[in-house]
Amino acid sequence: MTETRIETGLDLFEKNWPRRLKGARAGILAHPASVNRKLQHAVPLFHKSRQIRLMAVFGPQHGIRGETQDNMVEWEGFHNQHTGLPIFSLYGRARKPVRSMLKDIDVLVIDMQDVGSRYYTFIWTMELCMQASLEMKKSVVVLDRPNPISGHITEGPVLNMDFASFVGQRPLPVRHGLTIGETGSYLWDKFYPSLDFHVIRMKGWARKMWFDETDLPWVMPSPNMPTPDTAIVYPGMCLLEGTNLSEGRGTTRPFEIFGAPFIDPDELAGLLMSFKLPGVVFRPMYFQPTFQKHAGKLCGGAQIHIVNRERFRPFKTGVAVIKSIHDLYPEHFAWKKPPYEYEAEKMPIDILAGTDKLRGFIERGNKLDTMEEWWREQSMEFNRKFRKRYSIYK
Repeated sequence: MTETRIETGLDLFEKNWPRRLKGARAGILAHPASVNRKLQHAVPLFHKSRQIRLMAVFGPQHGIRGETQDNMVEWEGFHNQHTGLPIFSLYGRARKPVRSMLKDIDVLVIDMQDVGSRYYTFIWTMELCMQASLEMKKSVVVLDRPNPISGHITEGPVLNMDFASFVGQRPLPVRHGLTIGETGSYLWDKFYPSLDFHVIRMKGWARKMWFDETDLPWVMPSPNMPTPDTAIVYPGMCLLEGTNLSEGRGTTRPFEIFGAPFIDPDELAGLLMSFKLPGVVFRPMYFQPTFQKHAGKLCGGAQIHIVNRERFRPFKTGVAVIKSIHDLYPEHFAWKKPPYEYEAEKMPIDILAGTDKLRGFIERGNKLDTMEEWWREQSMEFNRKFRKRYSIYK
């Protein structure tokens, strides 16, 4: 627990709201984790605020209430029975706000808990909101929140724009080391400089803080992100969505548990331990997913146990898992075919990795450390050119 009180953008919005936007008509993009220190949700707080007039609410993937359990399940808008406000879906017929959604507002407020991984779609919903707001001459205000896996480590390849998709629309490493406000600042400066853009900064947060050091309440930002521990492994284990392997959806520890019906747990865990990956131990186990891949079938696999999160490298770990199963069970392992997250042609593993190089390296049997040299160079270059430039916090 930190001795410094951490306050998010939502905690501070009444005090630090941009002066020239006082009294503006506002819409807010939020989800279940859009809460303040007292677990009060952003929508009722904005509805009663004297700083703005709340006119509309927007929700991203998984819904404003977190009601869509599984991945890639669309939802449509409705009216809030308590406030009478329209709730617009940005993960249904529209992912980018259309003119009719923004016509009655002057400013779009964005308050979402991100998890620090390029493939987590909330930052790309934010970008589409920035695009639409610029086109309609609306302002954008981002209420900043912590990067739950800290802001001092980056890892993984930087997106090649030939593989841009809804799980990566702009060049970022997989583990980008930015807060949502810093990500928005990067997107604004590089791609939307004429947008009227503001970030309400946090107070008390430092780059090396992990979420459990903030003394803030954790609320699931999406149904399969139950704990901050899930967020720590997610930058690597989400890669399994591009394969026929279970990434643990349908279990109580998604992304920490993984496997498939054809896997011998002891054989797999033994191979993974031979890589001597930093900060992690693999425990062989069996599990039976209740939904998604291999639902109702007994799967062999392992659980990731992090023993040193500062040394742990999630992307390298996720690649090691895929490489091990690819090499041990070539007759059973398979890459998932498209469509995936609105991409109908490119392979899901390629848009997740942001390149087809990773798939090629694994298929050719390249050594894990050789692969790491390639993505380490890319993430370090991003650090030098961009991350330090847009870092709000020390």
